[in-house]
Amino acid sequence: MNKLHAAGKATAITAGGTKTFNLVISALMVAVIAVLSQVAIPMPSGVPVTLQTFAVALCAYFLETKYSLLTVVVYILLGLIGVPVFANFGAGPGKLFGLTGGFIFGFILFAVLCSISMKFKNVPARIALSLAGLMACHICGVLQFMFLSGNPFTTTFLMVSAPFLVKDVISVALAYVLSDRILPVLNKIKHI
Repeated sequence: MNKLHAAGKATAITAGGTKTFNLVISALMVAVIAVLSQVAIPMPSGVPVTLQTFAVALCAYFLETKYSLLTVVVYILLGLIGVPVFANFGAGPGKLFGLTGGFIFGFILFAVLCSISMKFKNVPARIALSLAGLMACHICGVLQFMFLSGNPFTTTFLMVSAPFLVKDVISVALAYVLSDRILPVLNKIKHI
């Protein structure tokens, strides 16, 4: 077991796994993000309510940092080349570089910070890094929306970020709790 990554009961499923095993798990997590992205409720702002935040956080808590980064980058590249993995079966450069694409780019920082948080045994440190990742994701989303729409920062924040913050914090907390419960079981199965 990787002592740096060991944190209470939860250790990344990819810790100590073979490269093939880790890539398979990463591919499965790409699929999880893609599927949960389709659970979407359209909003007037154009930013839908989705389970993407939950899915990315779950991925990050399940995987070591390099594999969570790989997973999110592959998800983004799939969407970029036209595979309909973004919310509401969206895909292509127009989605990624459009009004709401900043949130998708923000998933990279979000996943990395959530994954790094699992290297700490200190729960407040985990929470702080996870929330920093969530805020980084929201900042990327707000900035891209702001630049493309021409709206001021405050207006953009109130329109496309603030309404989602509580849901996103709850999503991150649920992903953390779920990973904390499931990872010990998955790690036992991995070594059978």
